[in-house]
Amino acid sequence: MDAPQNESFRDSIATVTEEGNRAWIFPKKPSGRYYDRRKVVSYFLLGFLFAAPFIKINGNQFLLFNVLERRFNIFSFPFWPQDFHLFVISMIIGVIFVTLFTVGFGRIFCGWICPQTIFMEMVFRRIEYWIDGDRNKQRKLDRQKWDAEKIKKRVLKWFIFLVISFLIANIFLAYLIGSDKLLGYISDGPRSHLGTLFPLMIFTGLFYFVFAWFREQVCIIACPYGRLQGVLLDNKSIVVAYDHKRGEGENGRKKFRKNEDRQALGHGDCIDCLQCVHVCPTGIDIRNGTQLECVNCTACIDECDHIMDSINLPRGLIRYASEDNIEKKKKFEFTPRLKGYTAVLVILIGVLSGMLLLRNDVEARVLRLPGQLFERKAENVISNVFTYKLVNKTTDTITDVNFKVRNYNGEIKLVSTNDEVFVPAQGLAEGTLFIEINQNELKGDKNKLMIDVYSNDELIETTTVSFLGPRSYN
Repeated sequence: MDAPQNESFRDSIATVTEEGNRAWIFPKKPSGRYYDRRKVVSYFLLGFLFAAPFIKINGNQFLLFNVLERRFNIFSFPFWPQDFHLFVISMIIGVIFVTLFTVGFGRIFCGWICPQTIFMEMVFRRIEYWIDGDRNKQRKLDRQKWDAEKIKKRVLKWFIFLVISFLIANIFLAYLIGSDKLLGYISDGPRSHLGTLFPLMIFTGLFYFVFAWFREQVCIIACPYGRLQGVLLDNKSIVVAYDHKRGEGENGRKKFRKNEDRQALGHGDCIDCLQCVHVCPTGIDIRNGTQLECVNCTACIDECDHIMDSINLPRGLIRYASEDNIEKKKKFEFTPRLKGYTAVLVILIGVLSGMLLLRNDVEARVLRLPGQLFERKAENVISNVFTYKLVNKTTDTITDVNFKVRNYNGEIKLVSTNDEVFVPAQGLAEGTLFIEINQNELKGDKNKLMIDVYSNDELIETTTVSFLGPRSYN
């Protein structure tokens, strides 16, 4: 791409003045076909975000990230600490999925799916347009002295922002501790759960700070994803791009004049109206090329199309395009790089699917008690003591649990004060057991036993243990 003559934009960001102070961005209210599509996608995702903690499948919350108790539900599949490898693979799949789409389509995730962008542009910014008005009215109100009108608008806006932040914090809490527990806390009242109320207020303040003050600087300064563009993007990546070939022409851009033959004068289609800059939520000039601050929100595409329509020029001066498409008119290609990421993604999804299919709803761990050797009993019987732990990943209580040795003629005796062993729903059961086997059955000092776990005479899990016996001398 031809370098712009004025490269000063590379020395600073739009949200900081030359003196180093905060420069507030007052973007123009966007409108157009892409904005309408983004609204549909955004409100669908917002509905999903607020509903997901309250959706249950087979008794499991659809999405749960209980870090404190190390319990996670992904699409209603429960993941316990024993399933940490599955959770890690799921996260790796998510990272590669985002990477794949970044290589192919730039920061499309930021513009269409990112919660920060959706809340900022489709919730808080729209409330701001409703109360303060569009760009010019907001700028005027910002410079206006603190009279009754300004105080009324500011207090109303800040109060609504605070209420929405509190609501978001509660939804966030539902993802962390579970919706049932959250609803229980609400019905009990805040005084009964002050230990939870304090973090809730902190998260409310954090969300309020982000959406009322920090705003677009999250994308520019705090988010590391934007900095991956330099590594992931190439000339074949589809991004929100300005067609400098068409826009600049031979003699550069020029203000529009009616009945003027721009092509004969060697000027491009860009009329330097700056509407693409005014509508940008991060304050950049897309005509300078791909920049770290660009979140691919498509607002500049819609605004430029409006201008092109008004002066009877073709749309698409700013559009989804790659550098190769602009420079060489090349169409999108499924490059070897994209094929590589896709192959890795398909393999990982296959591995995860296989692991999920082979994963049991009950996990059994039987371990020999540390420091304990075998014990010789009457009639040449050898006994080992073990501890067991049963993890129930389902929402149903597992009853009438018993253990049997599969490959040896042995007997298992439970050390339990209860008549029946059961595993509570989404809980665990622990205890101690003895395994007794006749010495004639053993094959040396170390023997691998297979232990079957039954519930109501139904095999639910199998595990292995190492059984110690006396060393044989030949």
